Amino acid sequence: MEINAKSSLLCNMYTPQEEIRIYNQAKQLLADNAGNMNEEITLLRETINYADWKYYVQSNPTLSDAEYDGLFKLLKHLEEQYPELVTADSPTQRIAKGLSERFPTVSHLTPMLSLDNTYNAEDLTDWDRRCKELAKTETITYCVEPKYDGASISVIYDNGALSRGATRGDGVMGEDVTSNIRQIKAIPLSAPLMQYGISQIEIRGEIVIHKNVFEAYNKQRIAEGQSPLANPRNAASGTLRILDPTEVRKRGLNALLYSISDYTLAEGFEMPEQLKTHYDSLQWLYSMGFPSPAKEMKVFTHIDEVIAYCAEFETRRDDLPFEVDGLVIKVNDFALQEQMGMTTHHPRWAVAYKFKARQATSKLRRVEFQVGRVGTITPVAKIDPVHIGGVTVTSVSLFNEDVVREKNVRIGDTVLVERAGDVIPYIVKPLTELRTGEEEEIKFPTHCPACASELEKQQDEAAWRCINITCPVQVVERMIHFASKDAMDIRTMGNSNVQKFYELGVLPDIPGMYHIDWDKLKGQSGFGAKSVTNLQAAIEQSKKQPLYRVIFGLGIRHVGENTSKILASAVSHIRELYDWDIEKLSTLQDVGPKVANSVVDFFAIESNRDAIDKLDAAGVNLINEHKGQQPAAGQLTGKTFLFTGTLSHFKRSDAEAMVEQNGGTMLGGVSSKLNYLVVGEDAGSKLEKAKKLGTVNILTEQEFLKLVADNEG
Repeated sequence: MEINAKSSLLCNMYTPQEEIRIYNQAKQLLADNAGNMNEEITLLRETINYADWKYYVQSNPTLSDAEYDGLFKLLKHLEEQYPELVTADSPTQRIAKGLSERFPTVSHLTPMLSLDNTYNAEDLTDWDRRCKELAKTETITYCVEPKYDGASISVIYDNGALSRGATRGDGVMGEDVTSNIRQIKAIPLSAPLMQYGISQIEIRGEIVIHKNVFEAYNKQRIAEGQSPLANPRNAASGTLRILDPTEVRKRGLNALLYSISDYTLAEGFEMPEQLKTHYDSLQWLYSMGFPSPAKEMKVFTHIDEVIAYCAEFETRRDDLPFEVDGLVIKVNDFALQEQMGMTTHHPRWAVAYKFKARQATSKLRRVEFQVGRVGTITPVAKIDPVHIGGVTVTSVSLFNEDVVREKNVRIGDTVLVERAGDVIPYIVKPLTELRTGEEEEIKFPTHCPACASELEKQQDEAAWRCINITCPVQVVERMIHFASKDAMDIRTMGNSNVQKFYELGVLPDIPGMYHIDWDKLKGQSGFGAKSVTNLQAAIEQSKKQPLYRVIFGLGIRHVGENTSKILASAVSHIRELYDWDIEKLSTLQDVGPKVANSVVDFFAIESNRDAIDKLDAAGVNLINEHKGQQPAAGQLTGKTFLFTGTLSHFKRSDAEAMVEQNGGTMLGGVSSKLNYLVVGEDAGSKLEKAKKLGTVNILTEQEFLKLVADNEG
């Protein structure tokens, strides 16, 4: 079997004839598996690597999923039979074995600096002036490329092989996530760098998720009863730091490498011609199979051309397969870059042009009042359909009555609607100068739109609420929450099944989960004998859950999982809470007036007590057999913890369990009682409050793990 060695070196050197030959020969392997084994395995690797490049880098797949899977399985089978023929850059070697340990911290070869930002033509003109002053020339060539909205990384290749991948971290040090980087098929495991004398190279880039992949993954999560990921950027960043590489592989991450930050030449070699300008360097990387923005890059010799291109590109930003939030303009000549230098914060030879928040005007036609899971009444403005940033918007949240009053929004107003990045569209303001006098004031209901119960509004809150647990609109969401993993953990009773059962009339409320008429489900799509048996077993098993899970599952406002544990540990039976007043509840650790008031209100409602009676009659555990017992002593005894932001090293429930297993206590909020706040990605108000207090120890996830490990030691 003839092998063209050249074709395995540079992906873009495949001619159509070579491609046909390679695929035909590879497919034949599936049929007869004959010939020289080393040649056959080499050909399989070549075919799979090329298919990955066509799919992930060029977005132009040439193999069906079934064909690809067949070739991959055959390669894996042959390598298992002939382990001496396995190479480090084989596609099968992307798959990591087991969970990673904690990610060690590593140094970047050169610091990963931030970019200075510009927002308009004037800013760019001023930046151009400064560049010319620094470069001492009136002629500068600029390279413009998309600013991808993802997670920054640095990858290093030694002697042509991928040796390390790291997160940005603080710019000087990052986390070694090589095992996860290897799961990203767009990033080659090897490249013909040694042909050019490049013994080591550090390349910067962005980990991204294709919009379609992100949307499909979120649909899958919702179908499985999980909450959707917030946006592609956060999903990419969080995925990159997951400890399980197999989970990383499932997420379908992609990559775009946008700069060469450092390289070392082998003895006897001169600098390649391609490494004299930024544009040529990325075209060169692309030619070797690296995913770079080569096809989206433009070169200009005048800042006015750059400004015009920025304006034009912004109009088609949503046509790109990945999220972009601007453009990056760089001085193209590397020698000039070196001359211009950098500050401690950003390079002087590059700048980011940030796109404006996307806005449009529309007509507010009516306001609907929606009821949430805990009864919060949210006004939703229905507007004439308007296209903003690739999305047709017809509904806009007005948040609460105070916002409506503050903005003075009225039915019939022409309103300015904004959608910035992944933020939910909102009304910036009404265009009062266009009013005709026929606009109507938005009147808030005094009773629940769904059950007619009188609405309540606490003095320190902006939202009106329905606190009737039997409110029909709240029922489905409450049941979904009750069955969720962190509450009663009723497996297979996900969102879709709860909705379906409710519509069929076999699941009227939370207690109804334990009295389903299974005969009515016979013949329903997706519910055969095995499915019914599994669900029955899960429901029966849930009766044995500890009391705190029941309290959490009831969905009492302001009562999270930690507060549920505190309430459960204070009583022998849930009914004891009927007689607890605000003063008594406030004596419990981490229970303030707001939580205490919510608990009193909940148990004062007769329908809520009736639901608890029905759960009791069904055999659900409502007893705490360990009342008064102190938690097991451990090295963290007496210490209080709280987690905030998106955790990537572990699930929040697992982290909280680590605290409790070592004798520590979880709190529900930041207060003077809090000892440690563990911060993940995108931490918000809790982190700011902790900083202001000045008494809270703020830890990263790695520092938390070290604290636990040191104490265990």
